[in-house]
Amino acid sequence: MATGRELWLAYKLRIKRRRLLWRAFRKRRELSAVADRSAQIRPGDILAFATVRNEMARLPFFLDHYRKLGVDHFLVVDNASDDGTAEFLAGQPDVSLWRSAHSYRQSRFGMDWLTWLLFRHGHGHWCLTVDADEILVYPEHDTRPLAELTAWLDRRGVPMMAALMLDLYPQGPLSGASCPTGGDPAAALPWFDAHGYSWEWQPRFRNISIRGGVRKRAFFSDRPELGPHLHKTPLIRWRRAYAYASSPHIALPRRLNGGFDARRDLPTGVLLHSKFLEVVIDKSREEKQRRQHFTHSERYDRYYDEIIADPDLWHPGAVRYDGWKRLEELGLMTRGAWR
Repeated sequence: MATGRELWLAYKLRIKRRRLLWRAFRKRRELSAVADRSAQIRPGDILAFATVRNEMARLPFFLDHYRKLGVDHFLVVDNASDDGTAEFLAGQPDVSLWRSAHSYRQSRFGMDWLTWLLFRHGHGHWCLTVDADEILVYPEHDTRPLAELTAWLDRRGVPMMAALMLDLYPQGPLSGASCPTGGDPAAALPWFDAHGYSWEWQPRFRNISIRGGVRKRAFFSDRPELGPHLHKTPLIRWRRAYAYASSPHIALPRRLNGGFDARRDLPTGVLLHSKFLEVVIDKSREEKQRRQHFTHSERYDRYYDEIIADPDLWHPGAVRYDGWKRLEELGLMTRGAWR
């Protein structure tokens, strides 16, 4: 039986979710349609949602990868790119594109915009919410498409799949991690940290918080509380009453956050994170000035400075990425009962 304290928390989170939905409804005015092809969306389509800014180098591979997984339509917000990103996306027949020149930070780092699009177009669909530098892999993703995975989840009444965000990095200075437009970022960033992750149960949102990896090791070893959260729930059978409380790290209602609970024996994925391509140096200079990526931006000045200094993140314990099987062997993803 739920305690009075638990009932009060559930009530507060329900109010929070409604406020987030109302906030997204108001923020819809910050979006202007560039190429709205959402009328093409059919019942049963798998949809992908993203906010992007100057991601022309990554987008061709991003779209190709998710098309191969079985994404049927992409709904994207371009936050005032000036590198050809918007023009490229507007020309893609399976992409609906909106533009906003408003503050990324003041839109909850793009989540207000995406929450509106999820509310408007995602209801009843399996929806994948990812960044342009995130490539989802899961056990047997190369032979079993998303539709097979989501059908399995539907049969078991499971409305989500969780994924670990795994930072990839090069051997040598970041300035040497070059990836041609349309290339696979993992070819330029073939290394990752296999160990050193902490898993912590957080009762407020009923989620497991994961921290660690190269960013904690290289940049936040003396300030672990500032290390990035690596747990995400990027794939959800969306309903209009749902919302992300903190990007795809935390979803509401709380039952959507149970994807890493080992007792449920569910499949989990990995988001291959290509942040550390050479472009991260110039982007860090820009973001240090724009202050659009962190709630307390001033705390991360040292982090940006260390990236701008062009470090070598490799260490002897690094593991080379060679496919999903290695990630499963290391326990960074699991197939659970999906066999």
